[in-house]
Amino acid sequence: QVQLVESGGGLVQVGGSLRISCVVSGRTFSSFAMAWFRQAPGKEREFVAVISRSGSWTSHANSVKGRFTISRDNAKNTVYLQMNSLKPEDTAVYYCAADPSGYSGRSYDTGRYDYWGQGTQVTVSS
Repeated sequence: QVQLVESGGGLVQVGGSLRISCVVSGRTFSSFAMAWFRQAPGKEREFVAVISRSGSWTSHANSVKGRFTISRDNAKNTVYLQMNSLKPEDTAVYYCAADPSGYSGRSYDTGRYDYWGQGTQVTVSS
């Protein structure tokens, strides 16, 4: 059984930084493209970033480009999201997701992901 467990969320001030992590178990981690999504209250879940199986390819949503960076460590079965220059509109529950079919031009589509974590809350205070 594949499990994804996020950690590292919390409360941070505007302009601050935070790194969240997601550990995957139950299947070979390097067989998945991995992504981060987020969902704010009353809004749909939105794509944040994706990384290919090897880590060679990444893509970030325009809203976070230049501020957030996705990375992975296949030896640790972990994907990370480094978040800098945080804004109040970044406040959301952040979810990691695993796609066994690999990196794609449609990696922003939630339907591609077979496995999801439980989410970690990130709150940016002004």
